[in-house]
Amino acid sequence: MTTRDVRLETERLILRPPDLADLERWADMMSDPDAMRFIGGVAPKPLAWRAIMQMAGAWSLTGVAMFSVLEKSSGRWIGRVGPWEPFGWPGAEVGWALHRDAWGKGYAYEAAVAAMDYAFGVLDWPSVIHCINPLNEPSRALARRLGSTIQRQSNMPAPIEHEVVDVWGQTRDTWRARRTPG
Repeated sequence: MTTRDVRLETERLILRPPDLADLERWADMMSDPDAMRFIGGVAPKPLAWRAIMQMAGAWSLTGVAMFSVLEKSSGRWIGRVGPWEPFGWPGAEVGWALHRDAWGKGYAYEAAVAAMDYAFGVLDWPSVIHCINPLNEPSRALARRLGSTIQRQSNMPAPIEHEVVDVWGQTRDTWRARRTPG
């Protein structure tokens, strides 16, 4: 199986590696000041194209990168969620960013749960982090809902080394204990 064959499904979502067909919606998300407030700021369409290429390259070279998230009922791209471990990062992360029109529907949680299951079950990661700006209350709430706690603060790697984030996280054992009915 190649990384292009990786596909996760939830009740309402499909998670798969990014594709150039995602560009218009991805670029729309990256041009939204509210959607990008805590993840680097707005960016023009050429940078959205580069972001897709970056994720596709990471999938190809490492087998690990964020998924494009599609709404099953419409096939519409609604965001990117998933495992991510760039060079110099504070740890192996499951991160998220959704298009504004997908906010408030529980999609981030649904996709993040699938991505956490993938990171722990398929990638066999011993722990997962989430790098969250201390002012990003929606992401903090999602991390709490996932069962993660603040582990430490960290500076992000260059070229964004001036950004300080709260590093939330949990171990595979903690995740499995919460996911196993008892």
